[in-house]
Amino acid sequence: MAVRTIGVAVNGVTGRMGYRQHLVRSLLPLRDEGVRLQDGTLLKVEPVLVGRNADKLKEIAERHDLARWTTDLDGALADPSVEVYFDSQVTSRHVESITKALEAGKHVYTEKPVSDTVEEALQLARLADARGVKHGVVADKLYLPGIRKLKRLVDGGFFGRILSVRGEFGYWVFEGDWQSAQRPSWNYRAEDGGGIVADMFCHWSYLLHDLFGRVEAVTAKAVTHIPTRWDEQDNAYTATADDAAYGIFEIENGVIAQINSSWCVRVRRDELVEFQVDGTEGSAVAGLRECFVQPRAVTPKPVWNPDLPVTHPFRDQWQQVPDNEDFDNGFKVQWAEFLRHVYDGAPFPHDFRAGARGVALAAAGLQSSSEGRRVEIADV
Repeated sequence: MAVRTIGVAVNGVTGRMGYRQHLVRSLLPLRDEGVRLQDGTLLKVEPVLVGRNADKLKEIAERHDLARWTTDLDGALADPSVEVYFDSQVTSRHVESITKALEAGKHVYTEKPVSDTVEEALQLARLADARGVKHGVVADKLYLPGIRKLKRLVDGGFFGRILSVRGEFGYWVFEGDWQSAQRPSWNYRAEDGGGIVADMFCHWSYLLHDLFGRVEAVTAKAVTHIPTRWDEQDNAYTATADDAAYGIFEIENGVIAQINSSWCVRVRRDELVEFQVDGTEGSAVAGLRECFVQPRAVTPKPVWNPDLPVTHPFRDQWQQVPDNEDFDNGFKVQWAEFLRHVYDGAPFPHDFRAGARGVALAAAGLQSSSEGRRVEIADV
């Protein structure tokens, strides 16, 4: 059995997502387990940590027995053993670093959003194609167990004709004054690329597209509910980015999706994100891990009567969808798929052009909010 080891430059590893999901839960396991290719080769990854803070990089490298780290991105990209570049920096730094990686002939995988503008994303796609390298964007929500069960229902025709989708996402992010915030302060500064529309509408783009069809128009309202927050140094700052968004997404084939996204909501539902899909033949509610269904044939007949208490709790009238498979970490699964795409030529739909669709939806959402109108979205 042949074993091949490749270097993967990981830029932004000192951040929350870069460290937890991509290094610890994805690349380190793939360093040990490897990815099996079609010809039987076991592909193993060797992370090369890249960032601006030498002390933090050194500490992470020592903690995980990693030999290679650097603050010199150009030097890392000049190393022929580094074949893949991954970017989980703040969005405003993506384009410059990804461009360098593409020009160095590296395959590129990146966190979303891939860029601040649609044209920048498309320029990166064109450059990657011209250099003959593969490119991909993280689409982690599709790999959640609950969403994979929902996809199974869609593919199996469970819903009949799908009518609508209703989504609720969010939780209360502490302001940072008397309890530390769970998210970095740049998320709440528009000048640093923050905002829940820029963050979450990219997720809703690929999720709605892959499950139900292309989003053709959006009507949205983005707001900043909390005007003042406290940063990592306990300094108060003005929140200039939206922290909640309320959207209606029109999907091809007449499906209507309504999704609330908020960092200013307290959770009273089973999971931090839930989607209800209603169709002529049945309905489903999917979250991070679980999915419940109610087929047409067993749908109760509710009657509106506010003078009588409900004797049969509505939640008890739904059936749980079984796992039917083992679910690995979604980020790790998509990493393996991207590496098979690079080295086996396996299909991978989440490229820079798919990432551009997410950027386009976010831009249309912000335009809709600022102009107070429905905005149609051109295909990209």
